[in-house]
Amino acid sequence: MNSINAPLSEIDPEIHNAIQNEERRQSSGLELIASENFTSKGVMEATGSVFTNKYAEGYPGRRYYGGCEFADVVESLAIDRAKQLFGAEHANVQPHSGSQANMSVYLTVLKPGDTVMGLSLAFGGHLTHGYHLNFSGKYYHFIPYGLRKETETIDYDELDRLARENKPKLIVVGASAYPRTLDFERVAKTARETGAMMMVDMAHIAGLIAAGEHPTPVPHAEFVTSTTHKTLRGPRSGLVLCRESFAKDLNRSVFPEMQGGPLVHVIAAKAVCFKAAMTDEFRSYTRQVVRNAKTLAAQIASRGFRIVSGGTDTHLFLVDVFSKGINGKAAEEALDKAGITVNKNAIPFDKNPPLTPSGIRIGTPALTTRGMKDGEMEAIGGWIVDVLEKINDESVQRRVRKDVETLCEKFPLY
Repeated sequence: MNSINAPLSEIDPEIHNAIQNEERRQSSGLELIASENFTSKGVMEATGSVFTNKYAEGYPGRRYYGGCEFADVVESLAIDRAKQLFGAEHANVQPHSGSQANMSVYLTVLKPGDTVMGLSLAFGGHLTHGYHLNFSGKYYHFIPYGLRKETETIDYDELDRLARENKPKLIVVGASAYPRTLDFERVAKTARETGAMMMVDMAHIAGLIAAGEHPTPVPHAEFVTSTTHKTLRGPRSGLVLCRESFAKDLNRSVFPEMQGGPLVHVIAAKAVCFKAAMTDEFRSYTRQVVRNAKTLAAQIASRGFRIVSGGTDTHLFLVDVFSKGINGKAAEEALDKAGITVNKNAIPFDKNPPLTPSGIRIGTPALTTRGMKDGEMEAIGGWIVDVLEKINDESVQRRVRKDVETLCEKFPLY
């Protein structure tokens, strides 16, 4: 039997059921993972398009396969829109992820063993910023910088001192769990004065930057990398921006050095999300994301839970649950039973192990996409504290779960 055109429910019911169950989970629960969002139907349509069938090694106008005329249209649009959106001289839209975007920059300007600086993973940095089990920590000599204990914000004086002492070839700025505005101008001054180049990983805050809700790193850094899903609300993938003087070397690092055929269907979806991010609607959405994060953090704080650094300037914040005798793993699991999805996360100067850290990370992009605003954030903040205050009380979890499902019915996913 020829099953190539049969529906998924017939040819693979197990996968079909998993997809249906995931759709129900997303629709009926509150998604507060800071790195997650809900894409538009247009992004979904592009990602699932016939471009998934096409090989297109190379770049527009210089392919190693025939039949790429429409792939060239798609990639050229994505490149032009990325450059316009962020005011960049050059864009490469082929990296499959944020980690590969970072790798491509390292391959462009570093040699194994070169000295690099990045924010420590323990203080909110990313695996690819020098963690010892990651390729970045294995192949390059990373010097970590950290936070001031009293403010839980980046210690720029320490960063400057370490740069002058170690003369890194590259300084990496960016984080995956840092709630405050990044001072790109200050780091750029340190980089200039110490002979270093600067790379900004804006994966978490790219949407905020596109909408003008966070200062842009583009004028200050030789390279800017990003994912395209988080606050940009696009497909799960990567992006690199750089100055024109590095364009040829960067392109060569992405292909053929790092990867082969690009995912044209995902590049099409990136083009869709870049276009959407240039609209007034997206700018209004992003303002609400930040407002929602501030409101939600304030509501949780008003019930006696400590917010790391005292609040947030962005789409995310960290809650110190260990100050109430709870670890992050237990908090994550209890909230999950109540239909509220967060992730356990280390907090600055955490004394607990990574799998049972002292905090949870909370973000508002996904719920804001559904249309929720300040009033909903206040209610959700109350539910979160209700669950955490009686973390082993299943009746509280069931009661909150019903409230969550009722709220979600008012804000359909699609």
